[in-house]
Amino acid sequence: MTMESIDLLKILTAVLALMVAVVGHEIMHGWVAYKFGDNTAKNAGRLSINPIIHIDLIGTIIVPATMYFLPMLLGGESGFLFGWAKPVPINTATVIKNAGYNGAMQVDLAGIVYNFTLGVIASVILVSMAQPTINDGIGYIFLYLFVYQLLIINIVLAVFNLLPIPQFDGAHFLMHLSLKHKMRSIAEFFYKNEKYGIIIVLVVLMTPLKDYLLILPVQTILQLLL
Repeated sequence: MTMESIDLLKILTAVLALMVAVVGHEIMHGWVAYKFGDNTAKNAGRLSINPIIHIDLIGTIIVPATMYFLPMLLGGESGFLFGWAKPVPINTATVIKNAGYNGAMQVDLAGIVYNFTLGVIASVILVSMAQPTINDGIGYIFLYLFVYQLLIINIVLAVFNLLPIPQFDGAHFLMHLSLKHKMRSIAEFFYKNEKYGIIIVLVVLMTPLKDYLLILPVQTILQLLL
């Protein structure tokens, strides 16, 4: 294989791995909510593995493309692929009614647990595989690159979603945890600032903050796994 072919395989496997990571992440939120009696996601058809219905213009297309190709346009190597899918609709009141705030917190963490689990599985597979060369078959190179991208992307998503950024899972978890312990001021803070969530996300991704909040934790976890 040529290096150009391998570069194309890297892009293809990265896109496929991102789809598996973000679609599965959202489905898990809806699935856990469904187990607690909330049919909202199921009735909306959002428990499907069809990636098209989960696509978010900004999170699934614009942000991943920018994060991956912008460093190349600036003369460097390709960046890492990061993004998110359209949030699955959940009736949190129904979940809390049936399972309390503990149930709501399980829904909040469902996607993160999925991503961490998939990342660990990918790491186990990866360490058992020999690193491919350009002389290996396209099938083996594709599989190796896919597992590699699956590991990286899932760990990045898990770490990022743990950050207490409004609209993200980490913030939702803290909101429900604070409500459970009757600390409403904390929940109100996150609720009132949800409209700024996407701005905070872009600031983190486009500034050196990502080195400390995202890249360093991801590198540490990857070192432990590999």
